[in-house]
Amino acid sequence: MYAIPPSKAVKDLLQGLLGRDVEVGPADPVLVGDLPGTAVAVYVDDSMQLSAVAGMDLTLAANVAAAIGLVPPGGAQACIEDRELSPMLAENVTEVCNVLTTLFNRAGAPHLRLHQMYLPGQATPSDVAARLLALGSRLDLAVAVTGYGAGRFSLSTA
Repeated sequence: MYAIPPSKAVKDLLQGLLGRDVEVGPADPVLVGDLPGTAVAVYVDDSMQLSAVAGMDLTLAANVAAAIGLVPPGGAQACIEDRELSPMLAENVTEVCNVLTTLFNRAGAPHLRLHQMYLPGQATPSDVAARLLALGSRLDLAVAVTGYGAGRFSLSTA
């Protein structure tokens, strides 16, 4: 099992990656009804074993993706209103989720990598959804990106 990183590590990683102030606080866990509007990242180890799942609601995914791509906040807001990420913002949020592996990959620990991304509106496989919804080894945060907006981030490890 992989250790859940502290919320400060998530904050520091996003802040450094986005070049903007980021605030984090506790949030409610993801619910089944939230899944259709969630960007879900699947992480596997070298044996292709599902090891962790991260989720960002559409609002956070759009805001993080716009911030890293230097897209004006209106670009994120348009995606939120349309209830889907533009191709560019989808690519950007995938890259952010790829960088999130640094929260797990430490010397002497098994290596994790981003295996698959499910964007808002795409069906999430049942095993992945079950891991994201599972109680136990998880972190649920409200994340606010200065100048863009806030949303919810969840991380669950196997």
